[in-house]
Parts: sequence; C-alpha cells; structure tokens
Amino acid sequence: MMNIITEAKAEQDSSSYPHDAMFLVLPYLSLYEVLTMSRVCTSLRDAVNNDVLLWLHVIVERPLNSRLTDETLFQITSKGNGRIQTLALINCMHITDQGLQTVVEQNPFIHELHIPACTNITPEGVLRVVKTLCQRSNCLTTLSINGIYNLQQEHLLMLASNLRENLPLADRQSQQQQQQPTYYHERGSVSAFKRRENRTIIDLEVCPKCFEVRMVYDCPKGDCRGCIFCIPRCENCGRCIIESEEVEEGACGDTLCLDCWLQIPKCNFCNKPYCKQHIDWWCTSSDSSLLCRVCDDNSHGYTYTDVL
Repeated sequence: MMNIITEAKAEQDSSSYPHDAMFLVLPYLSLYEVLTMSRVCTSLRDAVNNDVLLWLHVIVERPLNSRLTDETLFQITSKGNGRIQTLALINCMHITDQGLQTVVEQNPFIHELHIPACTNITPEGVLRVVKTLCQRSNCLTTLSINGIYNLQQEHLLMLASNLRENLPLADRQSQQQQQQPTYYHERGSVSAFKRRENRTIIDLEVCPKCFEVRMVYDCPKGDCRGCIFCIPRCENCGRCIIESEEVEEGACGDTLCLDCWLQIPKCNFCNKPYCKQHIDWWCTSSDSSLLCRVCDDNSHGYTYTDVL
C-alpha cells in the first residue's frame, strides 16, 4: 500500500515539474515573459532568479514601461549582480535621474544605454550617468536619448565627447566613414536594441536645417537629411514628401505617401488604411471585412467622444 502511495506521489511531482525545454527558451523571451514565467512555479522562479545570463541585457518595453518605477527597476536590475551590459528603458516615464544613476553605479559595465522618451530624466541626469560610466569602466559606447526634454547643443557635444573617448581609434574612424543611414519608418523598433550593427554612438544630432538637437533621418530614395519637423516623411517607407506631392492620412492619423496609401489594406467603411506602425489596430466585422477602430466603434452605436 505504501509503495502505491509513494509511486503516486512521485508521479504527481514529476507531472508538476516543468519540461526541460521550458528552461531552454528563457533566454529568448522578453522581460515581461521572463517575469511571468518566474511566477509559474518555484523551479522556474529559481531558474529565473539564479541565472545571471538572463539579466545581461535588460530591455523594458510595453506593457511594463508604463508601470516601471525606480524601486521596481532596482529589483529587476539587481538580478544581474552588477554585470548588466545593455539597459534599454523605452518610454519609461516614471524613471528619475536618481533612479537611473543608482542603477548605473551598481552596473559599471553597461556598454549600451537606451532611454528614449524617458521624460522624467533631465539632460543633466544623462550627463552624470554618462560621465559615471565613462570614468569607471570606459565601457559605454552607445547612447539613445531621443525624447529627453530640453537637450541643447552643449549637452550633445559633451555627451559625444565622452562617448568617443571610449571607442578605440579604429572604431572612431569606422564610425565616421561608414555611418549607416537612419530611416524614419524604422524608428522605435525593439529589435534595433537587440541586434543592430554599425549603429551610431548617439542617436541625436544637430539638424542641418533648423539646427535643433533632434533625430535626423535619411531618405531611402534621395539625399535629403533633416528632422521630421523640417522634412515630412511617409510613415510606411520613410521617404520625404515634397510640398507639391499629394499627402494621404491613415486611420491612425499618420502621414503616408500616395504610393504606400494605394498598396496597403483599407477600412471597408471609411477607406482609410493603417500604417505599419499601427497594423495591430485593425478590427474585423461579422463578415470578416476590415474596419478601423473608429468605424468599428461607430458600428456598435458609440464613438470615442462618448467615452471621453
């Protein structure tokens, strides 16, 4: 009788233990997925907490970014035991100068720092962080700060000077000679923070037209360069839209060139498309036809103004 009970208990324990393949996929999951997996069972929780390799590259994106605070960031980055190499905080509006500074001091080997649209971080806070990393380890070689408010040319010059000092002489020359173009329609891609070769040391520069510190984009079909305020660009293909050209608007409100507007699917009711940045906004009707969000809401008897 005891043997039967023992065997049944062992069988139950083995069935509750996750398959070995679950541990193999952990390095390929996003941060949100890794944290979710750690709550499945104790064995996965221990695997997530004890494997430092999972925390060498910390990339915070949706849906975590809107809820991330300084305290939560400390808890996440502490799992890397001071060995984090890439820190990407994408649109983390609650992170402060002090919070970022504390994380950087605890992780001196960060060589890629991406903090786009972290609006609670100041230019002075960015300067302190960069100086800390450059003075302690000379590891920082890539910086993304698009969306940080009140950046001036003086800030940009100081940041670029510190970063270039960290690059070997051969890398400095290759950065100047083989700088890859930056296209408007490829901005904001999370994959860009994971595997992108020949990236610039800093994502911002002085616009050659308005002389403001902004993202400067190249044209896939021409030689024009400038920020989005100086040169309107198509959301889908990134090329410039000249004044004499007919401009189309997507259901999401973004600007599209006529060529792209003609090629992409459109709402069956208002005949407006979504750009590729908002392709997941499509809704389907009962007959499987495509509807934009506004038309879908109208078909149910209410509009956005009813909700606001």
